[in-house]
Amino acid sequence: VQLVESGGGSVQAGGSLRLSCAVSGYTYSDNCMGWFRQAPGQKREGVSVAYVGGRSTYYADSVQGRFTVFRDDRNRTLHLQMNSLRPEDSAEYHCAARQGACFCTWYREKDYQYWGQGTQVTVS
Repeated sequence: VQLVESGGGSVQAGGSLRLSCAVSGYTYSDNCMGWFRQAPGQKREGVSVAYVGGRSTYYADSVQGRFTVFRDDRNRTLHLQMNSLRPEDSAEYHCAARQGACFCTWYREKDYQYWGQGTQVTVS
């Protein structure tokens, strides 16, 4: 199983970025996929997740209304549209996947079996 992120970069506060995660080698029929981030010296935190077909989505309070997670299941790709970026959004963003539906405990990273290597987002 491979999860490969792309789309990170540097942007000024108030700007936008779109992250993408391409999935391969994975049985894609029933899964929860999403994004976690980790800033230097901080714990990794959940950002947003989406169930297959986009039937349910969850967001961290800190990004609600600014970020949108969506899936292109035909092309096995997960995206995170990030608008109104703030310096505190700076972090390495990781794509993650787990079997089954997304639940209200979606932010528990230990529940995710597959992880990407990460892509850096820097907001200044």
